[in-house]
Amino acid sequence: MTMYYIYIIKCSDDSLYTGITNDLHRRMAEHFGRTKKCAKYTRSHKAVSPEAVWTAPDRSLASRLEYAVKHLSKKEKLKLISSGDLSDIMGEAAVNYKKYDRLSDE
Repeated sequence: MTMYYIYIIKCSDDSLYTGITNDLHRRMAEHFGRTKKCAKYTRSHKAVSPEAVWTAPDRSLASRLEYAVKHLSKKEKLKLISSGDLSDIMGEAAVNYKKYDRLSDE
């Protein structure tokens, strides 16, 4: 079974980028290395640090969470990073997610 990761990265201009992947270390290397495979956003807004990572058991739930997080205001995203509590965003579905405070916790 493939695990999916939803993550928030802080960029050099203090903006926040939200993404999804099934290979967290590869994706982080792409973002932070600014390779051709990194997102256009992190190519032009240099990735500085991973702020939070959550896991989801399947792509459907991960995609729903990514969509919800991407549509939060920056203030709401910062609150989410601080608390790690997804229940306000996803309701009951949030129990299917596990928050990792930092990438080293994986």
